[in-house]
Amino acid sequence: MVLVPAIDMLDGQCIRLYKGDYNMVTVYGDPVEIGKKWQDMGAEMIHLVDLDGAEAGNPKNLEIIKKLVETLDIPLEIGGGIRTMDTIKMYLDLGVERVILGTAAVENMALVACAAAVYGNRIVVGIDAENGIVKTKGWLNDTKIEALALAYDMKELGIERIIYTDINRDGTLTGPNLAETEALAKESGLKITASGGMSSMKDIKAVMKLEQYGVDEVILGKALYEDKIDLVEALKLTRK
Repeated sequence: MVLVPAIDMLDGQCIRLYKGDYNMVTVYGDPVEIGKKWQDMGAEMIHLVDLDGAEAGNPKNLEIIKKLVETLDIPLEIGGGIRTMDTIKMYLDLGVERVILGTAAVENMALVACAAAVYGNRIVVGIDAENGIVKTKGWLNDTKIEALALAYDMKELGIERIIYTDINRDGTLTGPNLAETEALAKESGLKITASGGMSSMKDIKAVMKLEQYGVDEVILGKALYEDKIDLVEALKLTRK
C-alpha cells in the first residue's frame, strides 16, 4: 500500500477544504516547504491539486508546481484544470509523473482516449463522487453520472487507475467510504487510489485490507495536517 500525501493549492497556498466547499478553507502554508516535509518523512509520491485550475479550467498554480518538481526527488501527480493534450504534455515534460483527468473524463472522452493511447499509465482519472454521483469542475457541477458507470467507460478508453474520492468524507476525518471503494475496485477491475476521510491508523489498516481487490494507494490529507496520522509510523505499518 502506497501512502500519498496531498497538497491542495489555492491562491498559492497549501490548503484543505471541507467536503470540497471553497468557503470552508484551512490554510497550512507554503506548498514547497510542505512537500519537502512529506518527502523527508519518507513519502514515495505526492498528490497535487490545483484548485484554482479546477474551477477555471486551466492551470493556475504553475510556478509553484514547477518549484515542487525542481525541489523534490519523488514522483508527483497533478490534477485540476487539465482539459487539453497541450496541458497534459506540458506537465509531463515538466517532470510530473502522472496527470489526473477529472472534468475532462466526463466532458471529453476523446481526450482521455488520446491521452491514454499516447502516455499509458501516466494518465489516471479522478472520479469524485457525492452519494455515488460524479461531480466535476472542482466539485461544483453535478453530472448525474454514476461513479461505477464512469469507471467502466474509462476502462474501455484504456485507463488503468482511478483516484476515487468520496466528497462527503473529504476533509471530515470521519473515515473513508470502504464499501464504495471496495465495490468500485471489484466491479471495475481497475487499480484504485482511495481518497477522502482518512483519519487514523485504524483507517489505514482498514484500507490495507482492500489491497487484494486492487486498492493499492491511499491519499492522506487533513489527517496529516491535523496530526491525526503520523506519516513515519503509517509508512512503517504499510511496509511491514
